[in-house]
Amino acid sequence: MKQNRDMFSIDKTVALLVDVQGKLARMMCDNETLFDSLEIFIKGMKILGIPILWMEQIPSKLGPTVDEIQQLMAEESPIAKDSFSCCNEPVFMEKFEALSRSQVLVAGIETHICVFQTIRDLVVKGCDVQVVSDCVSSRTQENKAVGLQRIVQAGAQITSVEMIFFELLQRAKGDHFRQIISLIK
Repeated sequence: MKQNRDMFSIDKTVALLVDVQGKLARMMCDNETLFDSLEIFIKGMKILGIPILWMEQIPSKLGPTVDEIQQLMAEESPIAKDSFSCCNEPVFMEKFEALSRSQVLVAGIETHICVFQTIRDLVVKGCDVQVVSDCVSSRTQENKAVGLQRIVQAGAQITSVEMIFFELLQRAKGDHFRQIISLIK
């Protein structure tokens, strides 16, 4: 897949939810705001029909995805991993490649570890990647900031929930637009 920096489009995009699990998720900076943003992001992806790949880092040790997020993912099943990068998990790569999508939106924790390493590997594979800045976190603000900086240096871009919704919609009309507007108000 060749990086082309086009605007993201609904038919080329996949969302990736990384490791929002157990006690670790509750230790994130401003975790309630993070969970609220993730809820809006997930609901918006579902409105737009964008597939979501859902990852969990060693769930037997870190626990399951937090209830607030898990409830929204009832139709999907998480993919367990033990590597920091999702790309080192064969089940993830199989499901990702089967979707045949070249644009990836990444949300989850921790920005400077699993999110960064996954994004770096996706960029190396030729994907266009945007990290959803209000849907990622680390235990410290400094680590989140360093993670975002390294993500940009690796060749990805930073977006926000609202910014990506409107990038994907491209027009202020239609049923999807009305549903997204009511979601972010």
